[in-house]
Amino acid sequence: MNPNSIIRTYLQKVKKAKVSLHELEALFQGQPCTYEQFAQSVLELEAEEIIQMVQSKGRTGKRPSLAYQYSVQKNRLKVDTHKDIHQARMLLHPDIQLDTYYSVGAEVWEQDRPYLERIDAYLKRGKLPTTPVPAPERSFELVADEKWITEKQGKELLTRIGMWDKLLIIPVEDPLMFAVNPYSLTSVVHRHLIVENKTTYQALLQALPDVPFATLIFGGGYRITRSIELLPLQLPLRDATHEFYYFGDIDRVGIHIWHLFNERVLALFGRPANLALPFYRACLSLEFAYGKENQRGHEQALQDFLSHFTVEEQEIINQCLATGGYFPQEIVSTHELCKIWRHTAWTT
Repeated sequence: MNPNSIIRTYLQKVKKAKVSLHELEALFQGQPCTYEQFAQSVLELEAEEIIQMVQSKGRTGKRPSLAYQYSVQKNRLKVDTHKDIHQARMLLHPDIQLDTYYSVGAEVWEQDRPYLERIDAYLKRGKLPTTPVPAPERSFELVADEKWITEKQGKELLTRIGMWDKLLIIPVEDPLMFAVNPYSLTSVVHRHLIVENKTTYQALLQALPDVPFATLIFGGGYRITRSIELLPLQLPLRDATHEFYYFGDIDRVGIHIWHLFNERVLALFGRPANLALPFYRACLSLEFAYGKENQRGHEQALQDFLSHFTVEEQEIINQCLATGGYFPQEIVSTHELCKIWRHTAWTT
């Protein structure tokens, strides 16, 4: 990157209205840049009125002479960036959408540009892919860095330019952890029970062969909101209709996990995730515990959760949460959990 571009990138990121010459010089410490090259770049920015001399601070006695302090003209930087984006639109592959860059910060544009050029080269080498591959493989194909998509905000960039879905990328998440009931795999509708915690998962395993459920899935907290998309790959049933039931802790985090999971399932499978109400009601019939006073609430998640319960049950849940209480899944005994699962008519 030439000195002019380095200074521009810094000016786009800096929050202050003024920068000192010393700050600009510090950008080139340890870099092969002569004073003449540096000064020429600063003077170019002065000529474009992107930076303007602060008169009261004066100029140096060096040749060429530079101001000791400059005010930064952010509006001119934005215009400059917009021109750059407009020019790039005419050069990059038409599948790369750049509209978002007009509204995000110029620093995002500068940060993304090298990757856009690599994606452009990839697209111009051939057609869009027709076979899905894991994220690290596609990442290496695009930018020669297998971790770019998963660890370096590559997914965000690809989403920004409208390419995420077109590139057929399989997200690399922790595997979905579940036990299979082979006796239910021939059913028209494949039911799945997701439980938040390991203890409840282990408790219900013994009842799995006796219930009309294809799987018992260990949610593992927020992990389930990502790993659930692997279900069709890990359990490839032809023309499958899936029906999901969720059972988690009755606390603010547990309710938020269900809410996010519900949104994800609706997007992936076209139907919401049911609350496994018989299990929740078993919890509500007992005394709640204390110790969740510091959990942050998610109001919409709570309201959606409460809508599935009676008025009396809503009062119990609200009173519990208001006093820092919670109902852990483990409050219900193994015997009772298995009894509920075996003897409930599970229909939606």
